Amino acid sequence: MTGVHAPLERNLPGYCSSRNCVLLVLVVIPVSSVYFMPLLLNLFRRGYSKMAENYVSGTHSMAFITVPDMEVAKQLSHGIVKEKLAACVNIIPGITSVYEWENEINEDKELLLMVKTHTSKVDSLSEYVRHNHPYDVAEVISSKIDNGNPPYLKWISDIVMSSDAKKMKTEES
Repeated sequence: MTGVHAPLERNLPGYCSSRNCVLLVLVVIPVSSVYFMPLLLNLFRRGYSKMAENYVSGTHSMAFITVPDMEVAKQLSHGIVKEKLAACVNIIPGITSVYEWENEINEDKELLLMVKTHTSKVDSLSEYVRHNHPYDVAEVISSKIDNGNPPYLKWISDIVMSSDAKKMKTEES
């Protein structure tokens, strides 16, 4: 039955005849997706940018450490990450350092460790390097991170600050 004399249930919301369902699936959903997808993406981006707006500049730092060879680089890097002093250490080979040491100009092949950490961990990182580095005066310099990919910066905190959270739970017990 169609028209004015159609049964009442056909006029109820949610009623779907096969023709209406085909129309819904083939036309209405794709067309509405085209119009609503930019809106959904915009809302997602706003939420993400809010995360970035909440970042406090300088919360995280990059530290740079020079090492004489790959063995030392790997040993220090593994120790630094294991001790939760950094979330990640990149080993960058092929640098040449020119410096003055004991009144002589020196030129040495070295590797550079680029360490990503929480700023609160830089002093502990420096202490760890001083105790585990073969040089008499190990290079550990850092620079605060002003901005970055919010999920990456959160990951750094999650990794390096997890040891502090575990220590606090142990102390509370």
